[in-house]
Amino acid sequence: MTSPDPTNTDPTNTDPTPTCPFGFGESLTRHAGASPTTPGTQQVASFQSARDVLRSENVRQAGFGAELLQESGLLSRQPVLYAEGEEHHAMRRDTARYFTPATVASYHPMIAALCDDLIATLLRQGRGNVDDLSLTLAVQVAAQVVGLTDSLLPGLERRVMTFVEGGDPQQRPAPDGLAGQARQILDQRHLLAFYLLDVKPAIMVRRRQRRDDLISHLIDREYSDLEILTECLTYGTAGMVTTREFITVAAWHLLRSPDLRGEYLHGTEAERHTILHEILRLEPVVSRLYRRAQTDLTVDGQTVPAGTLLELDLRAVNVDPAVAGEHPGALCPARPLPRGVQAPVMAFGDGHHRCPGAFLAIRETDTFLRRLLIWQDLHLEAEPTVTFNEVVKGYELRGLRVSTRQGRSRTANQ
Repeated sequence: MTSPDPTNTDPTNTDPTPTCPFGFGESLTRHAGASPTTPGTQQVASFQSARDVLRSENVRQAGFGAELLQESGLLSRQPVLYAEGEEHHAMRRDTARYFTPATVASYHPMIAALCDDLIATLLRQGRGNVDDLSLTLAVQVAAQVVGLTDSLLPGLERRVMTFVEGGDPQQRPAPDGLAGQARQILDQRHLLAFYLLDVKPAIMVRRRQRRDDLISHLIDREYSDLEILTECLTYGTAGMVTTREFITVAAWHLLRSPDLRGEYLHGTEAERHTILHEILRLEPVVSRLYRRAQTDLTVDGQTVPAGTLLELDLRAVNVDPAVAGEHPGALCPARPLPRGVQAPVMAFGDGHHRCPGAFLAIRETDTFLRRLLIWQDLHLEAEPTVTFNEVVKGYELRGLRVSTRQGRSRTANQ
């Protein structure tokens, strides 16, 4: 990487403390609005307290609609995203092989071929939205890993997005109201379409012949169709939606900064991943995590009673000066971090619920962006709108439009 050495080399300054080479900008999504904090929640904004909470065995998952599903009593086995204790640890051990660095490396030819097709389409058309391309890529890659590869009709991307575009299910109108009843009917229709068109066909194919994917594994574990559907929703949509946003925000940063783009394109794989991790630290796709205290806890030196809902603000956690150091809100790929703190800090979470697809998300993003940004005539035509998604509890970027010289010439001649 050709950026300035992060070590202070000024001969007149004997302070050996590392500093960052600033100049790559700040967060592009921090202004995204969000719903007010839920009354009665305990805010957690420091790195150490957030890590203590996420690693504690005395809290339960309370985000992503977990408590609604737990209260429904529909499933004999909780999805891996919601399960706790030994049940969760066993599920993670059983499925870890799909997300190891070695397995992710084996996905590379498939990811590269998908990226080549998407970039070829963009070049042929002359312009396009990066967020649309990243959605197609994220959905197709996650579908391969999960096993959603035998859909009866095209449109998996659209069907997946319906589950994150309706707002937080825990904040929707009550079912006895007209709006609530309409919402329930719509949700059921979307869920039924996803099951009949995507999940059920995949199950039927794999009952006849297993493949090396998650659905085959769940069939071997004698999961019911409803339990497999729920796992597809949690694994699939989590991987698809969050990776889409990260690819888009990383592309936005790199397109806005020619110097950072040059650093990225001319860097080694390790250096490129360092840049992506730093962007993710600054722009965590999921900005809030929720846990329910099962016993009295000590958080930031204060006692938190059992039953308290803990809200972890990852945007604040990731810029905690105690770990991010000087100028924590700046984009600095050479930023020194304390031993034991990973480069994205808490952007992938921590503890036993840490995102299992971290390696895959970075590999996917890197493969796509290298192919996109290598084209010197690629131009940032329109910056995206930034909104907040209450289901994912993170930003949404729409309309990041790029064009090639050929595409711009074609428009000028019309």
